[in-house]
Amino acid sequence: MRPATIGLFGIGLDAYWPQFKGLKQRLEACVRVVAGRLRRPGIRVVNLGLIDTPEKALEAGHRFRREDVDLLFLHVTTYALSSTVLPVVQRARVPVIVLNLQPAPAIDYTQFNRMGDRTAMTGEWLAHCGACPVPEIANVFNRARITFHQITGMLHDDPPCWGEVDDWIEAARVANVLFHNRLGIMGHYYGGMLDIYSDLTQHCATFGGHIEVLEVDELADLRRQVTARAIAARVAEFHERFDVQPDCPAAELERAARTSVALDRLVRQHRLGSLAYYYMGTGNPENEDAISSIILGNSLLTARSVPVAGEFEIKNVQAMKILDAFGVGGSFTEYYAMDFPDDVVLMGHDGPGHIAIAEGKTKVRPLRVYHGKVGRGLSVEMSVRHGPVTLLSVVQTVDGRLEFLVAEAESVPGPILEIGNTNSRYRFPIGARRFVNEWNVHGPAHHCAVGVGHVAARIEKLGALLGITTRRVC
Repeated sequence: MRPATIGLFGIGLDAYWPQFKGLKQRLEACVRVVAGRLRRPGIRVVNLGLIDTPEKALEAGHRFRREDVDLLFLHVTTYALSSTVLPVVQRARVPVIVLNLQPAPAIDYTQFNRMGDRTAMTGEWLAHCGACPVPEIANVFNRARITFHQITGMLHDDPPCWGEVDDWIEAARVANVLFHNRLGIMGHYYGGMLDIYSDLTQHCATFGGHIEVLEVDELADLRRQVTARAIAARVAEFHERFDVQPDCPAAELERAARTSVALDRLVRQHRLGSLAYYYMGTGNPENEDAISSIILGNSLLTARSVPVAGEFEIKNVQAMKILDAFGVGGSFTEYYAMDFPDDVVLMGHDGPGHIAIAEGKTKVRPLRVYHGKVGRGLSVEMSVRHGPVTLLSVVQTVDGRLEFLVAEAESVPGPILEIGNTNSRYRFPIGARRFVNEWNVHGPAHHCAVGVGHVAARIEKLGALLGITTRRVC
């Protein structure tokens, strides 16, 4: 996939360079420091250096367009005219982050006032006055209806500042993942589950990407082509990746293995990065056999960064993909009960789980029925790893738009229901009662995605880059 591309430029004023010896070179070095901090695996940085005239600004805007940048960082090194900024951002037409980074925590006043040469003193002052043109830039951006974001801090030794830079870069990278993602949808909605119905065109308009409509018949056909050798190898992988319980019938493991191998081929053939499905297959034994043996294969796919959501939950597989792209997992979940004495919310779901973020090894258990669904077979039982977690829901609003709903919590140890489903206990900083009320008031679907770690700040920045609202409960 095409890597995310970050554009960087610094600004200065060409009138200063003949007046203050070494100032330009000093500021250019600051821009190089920023460029070095932006570089990382999976990110391409286009650094155009110091832009100090309107003519250079126009050419920089064209260059950033040619380079197909996803996000711009504007490093304000000293006072500069807003006319050296506006053409760049207008032409690049991507979100812009204004870096107001001072080269030192403070000017050394004593040393400064001892310099004696007032020209040299002015040059030193100009090397520290990056904050000066930021109001001018903000004024022009607002009048030009250009959305911008600011980071104010220090060039060196400022972890909160650079942590925020990291968050923006991660958000841009995830936006790039979504734009290039191929989402497969297979089957149909669960009848009557009105909250999960969604507008596919709105998903493409909001996140980008492609939605591939798949037939369950194709999966059934691929199952016919799976060899006994491939089945045996996948059963062996099941025993390696899962804690397969002794009461799991060998025939059910082989049935699930056949479907898992076929699913992998389906994903490869259509180059899928995520999948939402639901089907019954009543009256068609091959289709029913495929769908009722799909959970283990879907769990393996989800752990390999191809999240799979049951019940045709398109909004939720987008949330799962987002969390997975942030590197924190993204498991399908919903809340179903509360433990008032422990002040926790019990959350989980039947179907696939994200085994890469499980607390311990995920168990495989046989079920006589899939509750509310056709078939029987094997299912997974896991808890999300204990520690910080983030819940994310993609919500479709009354006006048809998509927005994010997010909350941070802790996955805590304690008793769970051993019924062959994913099950976890979550403690929220605002308490279980208030969390449930405040989450519900935003009208999400009853499903959401959960990932490990606290990444709400990054999700908020992703929302800003995508131009959608993020509502944070806690």
